[in-house]
Amino acid sequence: MDSPGTHSRRSRALRIIAWVLVGLLVALLFIPLVWPVPEIPDAVEPADLAGPESRFVEVGGLDYHYVRAGDDPCTVIFLHGFGASVFSWRETIPDAAARCTAIALDRPAFGLTERPLRGEWDGPNPYSPTTQADHTIELMDALGIDQAVLVGHSAGGAIAVLAAARHPDRVSGLVLEAPAIYRGGGTPRLLRPLLATPQARRIGPLLLRRTLGGDSGADLVRAAWADPSAVTDDVIEGYRAPLAIRDWDRALWELTIAPRPDDPVDALDAVECPVLVVAGTEDRAVPYDDSVRVAEALGARLATFEETGHIPHEERPERFATELYRFLDDLDERGLL
Repeated sequence: MDSPGTHSRRSRALRIIAWVLVGLLVALLFIPLVWPVPEIPDAVEPADLAGPESRFVEVGGLDYHYVRAGDDPCTVIFLHGFGASVFSWRETIPDAAARCTAIALDRPAFGLTERPLRGEWDGPNPYSPTTQADHTIELMDALGIDQAVLVGHSAGGAIAVLAAARHPDRVSGLVLEAPAIYRGGGTPRLLRPLLATPQARRIGPLLLRRTLGGDSGADLVRAAWADPSAVTDDVIEGYRAPLAIRDWDRALWELTIAPRPDDPVDALDAVECPVLVVAGTEDRAVPYDDSVRVAEALGARLATFEETGHIPHEERPERFATELYRFLDDLDERGLL
């Protein structure tokens, strides 16, 4: 049996532990709210980075940035993946424009498209995949395009699938390149409320700035290639250029916690148009087997790129153009273009 002195010491120790835990909890709740978050040095606006080929159009209340080449009734729209922009399609657009009108757009949170922050947009959340799918169709409306073939890379593939499922009369074909369908759901649903707290909204963007804006961001770009040494400094700079834009980190955090009301896996069953799936065997981001699974689910032709990583259209642009032409020719023969 414990003596009265022993019981008293134990109770005192428990009280100290309890107060320490309370202090830690208060610190976790309070410190992030006062932690200094410096402004991005020499931050610029999207228009400051626009090139001679840049165009802007209002879609869903946002200024969307896009590039366009070619002048043909046949239209192909390119949707980039996470962390990319129209820059990713720099070699693909000229090749595609020799066959059809080629358009590449920057999805919200990326490139030069407007980045509204919480409370600054009207209507649906522009960072939600469902909204971005609908915005793709609204962009077609704004540009006077009735139907288009959508080419979606990685997370852009999920957007393309949602657009085709929600607007089947507007999408004549899909090219899904390393589509992030089965493992591309982003932040787990249970974590989103935590990441949407005031504390996380303050510290999260800073963490993104320290990672994607640093050497780790360059390493992620290199890891997308089967041979990282093939990634030039110019490519790294092209990917990183939009990180100079004001509030890019806060907008990317909004995308991270955005609602995802529609699951692209479920949307696969609603896709009615012909589909081509392109995949690299050395893909470290979306495993090759996942792309095979998507092709099987859609009854699509699978174009396998050997010794190629996550971005076949950048690593093997000529081969990618050949596969795209073949797909478009097939659609044309079937009267779908």
